[in-house]
Amino acid sequence: MKNPNDFSFTRRQAIAGLSATTSLAALGGCVATPRPEGIAQAQAIGAERLLEGVAYSLLRHEPERATSLGVDTGRHAALRSRLEDQSQAGQDAYAAQLRDDLALVRRYPMDGLDADTVTNLEVVESAYATALDGFALPYGDVAVGSWRNAPYVVIQNVGTYLDMPRFMDSVHPLKDGDDVDAYMARLEQLPAVLDGELGRMKAARAMGVVPPDFLIDKALGQMESTLGDAMGGTLFVAQLRQNLAASGMPEQFAARAEGLVTGPIATALEKQFAELRTQRGLADSNPGMWSQPRGEEWYDWALRASTTTPLSPDEVHEQGLEELENLHARMDPILRRIGYTSGTVGERMQALSQDERYKFAEGDPGRAEIMAFIQDRIAWIKGEMPRAFNTLVDPNLEVRRLPLAEEPGAPGAYGGAGSKDGSIPGRMWINLRTTDLHRKYDLADLTYHETIPGHVWEGEYSNRLPLIRSILAFNAFSEGWALYGEQLADELGAYEDFEVGELGYLQSLAFRACRMVVDTGLHSKRWSRAQAVDFFVTRNGSKREEVESEVDRYCSWPGQACGYKVGHSEIVRQRGRAEAALGSNYDFKAFNDAVILGGNAPLDVMAKNVDRYIERARA
Repeated sequence: MKNPNDFSFTRRQAIAGLSATTSLAALGGCVATPRPEGIAQAQAIGAERLLEGVAYSLLRHEPERATSLGVDTGRHAALRSRLEDQSQAGQDAYAAQLRDDLALVRRYPMDGLDADTVTNLEVVESAYATALDGFALPYGDVAVGSWRNAPYVVIQNVGTYLDMPRFMDSVHPLKDGDDVDAYMARLEQLPAVLDGELGRMKAARAMGVVPPDFLIDKALGQMESTLGDAMGGTLFVAQLRQNLAASGMPEQFAARAEGLVTGPIATALEKQFAELRTQRGLADSNPGMWSQPRGEEWYDWALRASTTTPLSPDEVHEQGLEELENLHARMDPILRRIGYTSGTVGERMQALSQDERYKFAEGDPGRAEIMAFIQDRIAWIKGEMPRAFNTLVDPNLEVRRLPLAEEPGAPGAYGGAGSKDGSIPGRMWINLRTTDLHRKYDLADLTYHETIPGHVWEGEYSNRLPLIRSILAFNAFSEGWALYGEQLADELGAYEDFEVGELGYLQSLAFRACRMVVDTGLHSKRWSRAQAVDFFVTRNGSKREEVESEVDRYCSWPGQACGYKVGHSEIVRQRGRAEAALGSNYDFKAFNDAVILGGNAPLDVMAKNVDRYIERARA
C-alpha cells in the first residue's frame, strides 16, 4: 500500500512542470478571468507562475545555479553557456531585478491561497528583502538565498579562481557537442568575470577595505597554485580532454581551451594576484569586521542573514556560552566512564584526540581508510531512515575529496544536494590534506551532518518543491537541520556500541556553540585570531590545525558560523513545543516530516509549518 505521505510526482514530472514559464509582466491579469468560485484556484495557479518567473529571473543572474539544479534545458538551455556578471554593474543589475520581483511578490493577493503557496511567497519575500539590505552596503559579496556572504570578493575561500575549477570539473556536463560548446562559451567569458571581481576588489580597497594579512597570505598561495595550473595548460583542460576522448569528440576543442586558459584566463588571474599583493602591503592582522569601514553595520546584517533572527551579537555570544556549558556537562560523565578523569572537558578531549586508537593512518592508506569509514556509516544510516520519517527519499550520493588547491583554506568537510533532475549527485566533499584532521570518534557524526540525514537528505526534499524553493536556502535552517540530523543519528542508536562516538557527537554540538562565541568575539568584541583559536582548543578540546582554518573562515564569512547552533536549537525548541502541545498525539516521524517537507525556510516560517502540524495532529 502506498504511503499517503509519499510524493505523488517524479523528478521528471517536477522538471516538466517548469517548462511553461510565464512572463512576469503578464501575470497581472492571472486572477481576473475566472468565475467567483474559481478565484482561489486561479490565484494559486497565478502564484505558481509568478514564482516560476521569479526563479528564472534569478537564474538569469546566476546561471551556474541553473546548471547545478539541472534546469538549464529546453527553452532555458542558453543559461548553460553563461556565467554570473561579477562586475559592479552586473551586481547592481542583479539587485534591481530582486527589487522588482520583491515588489511583485508583495503585491500578490494572499487571500484564499493554500498554506504551501503562502509559505513559498513568504520565503521569497524574506530572502529577497535580506539580500537587498546586503546589496545596499558599499562592498562585499551577497549570497541570495544562500550562505556565503563575504566582505571580501576574492580571498582564501571566496572567488571565481576557486569556484570555477570545481564547478566546471564536477557540475558542468560534458556529454555531447552542445555541452562542449557551452563549456567553451563559459571559458571565453571567464576573463571578464575575473576582471569584474578585480574592479570590485580595487573599489573596496579605495574605501579602506583590506582583508587581514593572514587571509591574504592563504589566498596568494592558493591563487598561485591555480595560476600555475593555468599557465601550464591543465586548468579546465585536463577534464575537457578526458571527456572528449571518452565520447570520441574532436581534440581541437581541448587545444582551443588551452589557448584560452594559458592566454586571457591566466592574464586575468595574474591581475587578481597582483591586486592581492598590493593589498598585502596595506594589510594589518585585525581579523574582525569591527576594524573595517562600516564594519559593525556589515556584521549586524551578516548575522541577521545567517541566523534569520534579529539576535544581536551580544545575545548570540551569551547563548553560545550557555549552550557550551550545558553540552560539556553531558560530556563530563562519559569522559569519566572511559577513564579520562583529570582536567577540564577541553583538556580531556585534547588528550582523547592523541589516543592512537582513534587516529587514522597517515598518508594515502589513511585517506583510503577514511573513505571506507564514511561509506560504511552512510550504508548504516540509510537503513535507519524508515524509523525517523514517513516520507522517504533515496539520494543519489557520492563522496569526493576536495580539490587540492582548495584544501588549505577549506573546512574539514562540506556537503549538499544534487541537481533537481537527479543527474548531478549530492556530494560530501572531504578535506584530506592530512588525515590528522579526522578521528574515528568524530568522523561518523561529520558524515551524518553532510550526507544523511543532513545536507544531502534535506536537499532531496527541497529539490521536489517549486524551483524557487530549490534555489533559496537559509543558513540557519540548512545547518540547523544538519545538526538536527546528527541528533537523529544519535537517537537512532549510532553510538550504542561505541560510547566514545557519543563524545564526538556532543563535541560537534559544543563546537557549534563555540562558533557562536568565537564569531561574535572576532567581529564584535575585538578578539584576536590567536584568542579565537585558543578558545576552541582550550575550552572544547578541538584540534588546533582544524580550528585555525575554521577561524580564518569566520573572518571571511562573518556571521555564517552562528547559524548552525541557532538553527539547531530552534528546531529542538519547536519539537519540544509540539510534544508539549500534543501529548500522546505527538509523533516523532510526523514532526520530522513536517519540518523537512516544509522546505528550507527562515526560522520563523519553519515555526509556522510546525504550527500547521500541531493543528493537523489535533484534528
